[in-house]
Amino acid sequence: MDVIGTIDVQDHPIDFSAIRVCADGTYSTVSDAVQAECMLSVYVNDILTMQLGCSVTNLAELVVGRLFTEGLIASANDIDRLSVCEQSLRADVYLKDRTADLSRTVVQAVPTCCTMNKTLNDYFAQDYELAPVKPLALDIEWVFRMTRIFLQDKTGHARTRGVHSAYLSTKEDVLCLREDIGRHNALDKAIGWALMNDVDLSGCMLFTSGRIPTDMAVKAIRAGIPILATKTVATDKAVELARTYRLTLICEATPLSFDILNDGMNN
Repeated sequence: MDVIGTIDVQDHPIDFSAIRVCADGTYSTVSDAVQAECMLSVYVNDILTMQLGCSVTNLAELVVGRLFTEGLIASANDIDRLSVCEQSLRADVYLKDRTADLSRTVVQAVPTCCTMNKTLNDYFAQDYELAPVKPLALDIEWVFRMTRIFLQDKTGHARTRGVHSAYLSTKEDVLCLREDIGRHNALDKAIGWALMNDVDLSGCMLFTSGRIPTDMAVKAIRAGIPILATKTVATDKAVELARTYRLTLICEATPLSFDILNDGMNN
């Protein structure tokens, strides 16, 4: 895959002035840091296919990860060329030996609360079926170590609380940290990084700051990640998916405790 025309854009929080109102009736002028947001239009083989409300960093990884977790590609090798414009407004993807199936005409929206993220058509969908992940024995200290790392982060999340984080790690090391205003995007960026760097995900944990509904669980299962952990909660349908596809699912993870909603080794 050739990645061209992209630039190393950094996501710098933007300062705005605000009036702070206190319970004692006092007012003061303060500076609030907020996250920058862009709308990325993704063209696949010259057809507008997705529109993603996102942060401006790591957009190539976001596109690769999203195409993969939405079932449009089986691996990064399906992509011949990928480019992102300097204004971070448009991505062009050219798939190898693939033409659009124009008989697929239903306009779709990704089933997510992030309503700005939309799949506009399924012309390139491949209908890949989900397969159970290969379970990995859970190392309790590994999980606790990731909770401590998350609390110590000094990134955009630590300053503004306006982005979600996704950490991809092995038992030995943190491989990748990606952030975005959308939790789905952050996860897709981490998966996209792994695909673009030929990382074997079967030995990895993905630790996210966001809650885990069905679509977040599907992304991990499709990627073959055996352990998905979050500092928050999951939905009932996500737990059912985890139990069906042998995904180890961990919620409410803090340095003091965490809940195992499904242990893939015991399915």
